[in-house]
Amino acid sequence: MDSIFPLDDTQALLQSSLQRWLQDNAPFERRAALLATPGAIQPLWTGLAQQLGLLGAALPEALGGQGGSLADHLVILQALGQSLLAEPYSACLVTGAGLLQRLPGEAAQRLLAGVADGAVRPVLAALEPGARHDLDQVASRLQADGRLSGRKALVRGAPQATHWLVSARDAAGMLRLALVRPGAAGVTQRDVRLADGSWAAELAFDRTPTDALPDVGNVLPLLQQVADEALLATGAEAVGVMQRLLRDTLDYVRQRKQFGVAIASFQVTQHRLADMHMALLQARALVAATLAAMDQPAADRSRAVATCQVQVARSARTVGQGAVQLHGGMGMTEELAIGHGFQRLTLIEHHQGGLAVHLQRVAHWQMAQAAQPALT
Repeated sequence: MDSIFPLDDTQALLQSSLQRWLQDNAPFERRAALLATPGAIQPLWTGLAQQLGLLGAALPEALGGQGGSLADHLVILQALGQSLLAEPYSACLVTGAGLLQRLPGEAAQRLLAGVADGAVRPVLAALEPGARHDLDQVASRLQADGRLSGRKALVRGAPQATHWLVSARDAAGMLRLALVRPGAAGVTQRDVRLADGSWAAELAFDRTPTDALPDVGNVLPLLQQVADEALLATGAEAVGVMQRLLRDTLDYVRQRKQFGVAIASFQVTQHRLADMHMALLQARALVAATLAAMDQPAADRSRAVATCQVQVARSARTVGQGAVQLHGGMGMTEELAIGHGFQRLTLIEHHQGGLAVHLQRVAHWQMAQAAQPALT
């Protein structure tokens, strides 16, 4: 598997060991069983934690992690994408644990200490019905006594989570975080299976008791930062999925014959494969370039991530549709990985608002840059 960016020795070892482990423990033939219920993925999650130690790849060594960074998440998600494994890694580790790492206090540290061994799976519940992709449109209320009321829209990974980090407004209207345990009083949870086979949940809270988290003021900047990191991580996963689809399609067209020759020899097939390959290279290059921009100021980081997602969405459509069309009708059957990869790429294409929303984010940044000289 071609990596998104040059790997150091530790990352190369991580990638190769994960690929071998996934081939043995999560082959495509087991995919349906691993996604049959929200809890079916648990043995695999335990294996990632205890056999490979991957859940602590980006956590500090003091908390049982390996002291890695966002780059390590991208390496892992690229491999998970290639295996078409729809597990809650990004929701729990990139977003949930990433948010906890930015919170001070012992409560957050205790939770992080349980992330590396798989005992704690934190998931952020931020978006609400009607708010679409806007993290600031929050009507949920956190009362002075710590009781939470409100609703959250489809929360990826929520059915597998041990803790929910829920955004809500306090009495002063400031955006805060509340820690809720699944099964707490006043919680209504409706599990939903998404088109790619993964699980999410709609959540409702009615004076639900919450655990204390440190007051860091308005958490919107933190939410936006972890949302950008999750979007980039999803781009890395998409690269892995596209690599899998292109590989399987190449194998198929070399074997499938018409008029006595392999269809790989047809010029129209070669043109389509070339388009798919170029789309994959473009997405991979943008993900790598965006990783280098993640330490920039918030506006520049957001623009870079939105630009990356625009390319990832376009590439996902080119590769996904090309793989299905070159396979014909059998490309959408349950027996082949092509249809499953196409479904995952379709959801990634619309992640956090879809192509139009991300183009709008880029346009707003460009307008702000154009107006800046006039203000000085």
